Amino acid sequence: MFDKFHEECGVIAIYGHPEAAKLAYLALYALQHRGQESAGICTSDGLEVFSHKSMGHVADIFTSDVLATLPGELAIGHTRYSTAGDTALLNAQPFSVVCSKGRLAVAHNGNITNAADLRAYLGRRGAIFQASSDTELILHLVAHSSERTLAGALRDALLQIEGAFSLVLLAEDRIIVARDPHGFRPLVVGEMEVSGGRKGYAIASETCAFDLIGAVYLHEVDPGEMIVIAPEGIIRERYAPEQPRSQCVFEHVYFSRPDSIVFGRAVEESRENLGRLLARECPADADLVVPVPDSGVAAAIGYAAESGLPFRQALIRNHYVGRTFIEPSQAIRDFGVKLKLNPVRYLLQGQSVVLVDDSIVRGTTSRKIVRMVRQAGAREVHLRISCPPTVSPCFYGVDTPTRGELIGSSHSVEEIRKFVEADSLGYLSLSSLRKAVADDRAEYCYACYTGDYPTELVNIEELIADRQKRR
Repeated sequence: MFDKFHEECGVIAIYGHPEAAKLAYLALYALQHRGQESAGICTSDGLEVFSHKSMGHVADIFTSDVLATLPGELAIGHTRYSTAGDTALLNAQPFSVVCSKGRLAVAHNGNITNAADLRAYLGRRGAIFQASSDTELILHLVAHSSERTLAGALRDALLQIEGAFSLVLLAEDRIIVARDPHGFRPLVVGEMEVSGGRKGYAIASETCAFDLIGAVYLHEVDPGEMIVIAPEGIIRERYAPEQPRSQCVFEHVYFSRPDSIVFGRAVEESRENLGRLLARECPADADLVVPVPDSGVAAAIGYAAESGLPFRQALIRNHYVGRTFIEPSQAIRDFGVKLKLNPVRYLLQGQSVVLVDDSIVRGTTSRKIVRMVRQAGAREVHLRISCPPTVSPCFYGVDTPTRGELIGSSHSVEEIRKFVEADSLGYLSLSSLRKAVADDRAEYCYACYTGDYPTELVNIEELIADRQKRR
């Protein structure tokens, strides 16, 4: 799936490795799927904090020459989805400052729902903002804190923040990481062997980052937990009272890479379960199962296995599409989709096809894909979606459209079927989604499918207006 949801970001922190910047770069490369428009790395050599960030893909930004300017055994990094425009670089992370607590840099994944109130409060106290990112707020709160220690100041800041965040902070000699009390976004800890028998540590959004840098997954950062990794050792503490867990189920539906363990569970297993349950709930009299790559692949494998229909990769994705491209002067219908996907006509001609995707947001992209499959010779196209209809925007780190732009919020399944021009349309039920991720203890957030938000959102309209203004 593409052009639907935007992944907000991925974070990495490295402690105690002589090639910290290079490891951060490799980890961000593995996390590139979480954001493709800007990236940054900050490092520390124990005395000074060094920084480089830019618009673009990780591999293009961090050349050997750039990495050579980032010395030290400590690093944090960030890859982000950001909006287009001349000032977009101002919002690229990590943010770094020099303040009363020392030289600091911070990056986070998520969305602070009381950002407007905090920004107004800090503005009255003389804070000057250079960007519109929530992350800058965290640095201001730390700098304004009356707590003497950095850990105390960060704790003080986190207790004033509402919403979703998985955060990494770099100081001259330590790394501090924290996760919001509800645990909306993932954050995991790994361990590395370093020459001389020492141990280094990595903290990342997903475990797929560990595989590339040789780190071994240890555990999650618990919701409401802060971990300090410093010369004096590792300190784990709960900084906030325990809250009901609200882990983002969309991490398992779409965001995370299938080779990751997220919220203690293999993503590939969840997605294949989604497909199996979808086949039971929404069978189709068809000839083959075709995924919409890449995010529909695992669910399509599950659907094919459960239904007994053959699995065929009859849509080929072009993985080398950049941020800009030259369009032909003569308009070509559905050019954007054709640039990214191309059908294998040999597999589709005369066939009744089950087309498996992870979601329908506005419906326009799904319609283009259905048309493409039909134009390639498919006799019938049965669209199957491995989650329930998306009816509500997310305020916890997923850049979903407003409610009015979500086709599922105001149209029946039959109306959506007609719009996307499929012969049939089936969504996975909410109960089956819960079953697919083994949510026996009600630990996931389903707000985008139910409109039932797990935290108190003081003014939804204000949040929507604030997010649109910052675009």
